[in-house]
Amino acid sequence: MRPENAKPPQAVAELPPLELLRSFEAAARTLSFTQAAAELFLTQSAVSRQIQQLEASLGVLLFERRHRALGLTEAGGVLQRAVVESLERLRDATARLRAAPALRQVAITCTPGFASFWLIPRLVRFTADHPRVDVRLSATLEVLDLERSRIDLAVRFVPLERGTGPALFEESVIPLCAPKVAAQLHSPDDLVDQTLLTIDMPKHNDAPTVDWEPWLEVMGLTGLRMKNSLRFTLYTDAVAAAVAGQGVVIGRLPLLRHLLENGSLVAPFGTDVASRRAYFIESARRAEQNTDAQDFIGWLRAEAEAAQRA
Repeated sequence: MRPENAKPPQAVAELPPLELLRSFEAAARTLSFTQAAAELFLTQSAVSRQIQQLEASLGVLLFERRHRALGLTEAGGVLQRAVVESLERLRDATARLRAAPALRQVAITCTPGFASFWLIPRLVRFTADHPRVDVRLSATLEVLDLERSRIDLAVRFVPLERGTGPALFEESVIPLCAPKVAAQLHSPDDLVDQTLLTIDMPKHNDAPTVDWEPWLEVMGLTGLRMKNSLRFTLYTDAVAAAVAGQGVVIGRLPLLRHLLENGSLVAPFGTDVASRRAYFIESARRAEQNTDAQDFIGWLRAEAEAAQRA
């Protein structure tokens, strides 16, 4: 039961049928039922009937019917301005929609190290070949859910036995440092006098050299303890510290190959070993319907193959 002081809901005024408004616009613009009929591919009598139907639904006369002449009433002028304005807005909106290109996007997630050292330097080649495709890159240590995050694909850095999807490349590791630090290193034993540059790994807080372990095992140096350490959250920061001459970092190849080639870092011992980890491409279901995402996957694999041949 409605309270007595409550206002009844207002009725929404019904719009006249659009075909009647279209006939009215043509007749009001030309001031001729005959010309309006020719524009609309109707008969003159059909247009006349539609105008009469519109006037009956509104309860007002829209035209003054004179001898061999037609004029707009005041009400007709009000309706004409409203109809013309509405039609112009509709034309503008549809023109913009037709002109706007469909959004083409590829969303990818990967580690900050892979993004900074391997992907971003090469990305210009993909965008040059696919200028209409937007690339959305989420570089994070967090393992994102592809479906929930609306991401097409991920490059996962995982142990070999846990990899799913196409493999890009396996990783090998080797100690790297700035040339001025390398001058002090004549054998692996000299590392005891150097600063260890490493990254925090939440599951291995008591093992600061966990990212060094594959190389230390092969070299028979599992008990090695360096003078002190600098620990970072991001691998990119540990590498930056190495380039600045602040210590020795475990270099991940091929990610850091360009820093070796340009001389920013050197490998004082020259022996790299397999880390038993690799980069794999994982695709979301949505990527199956995204041809640009499939092109991106093909491009990633081609770039990895080219880098290995080089």
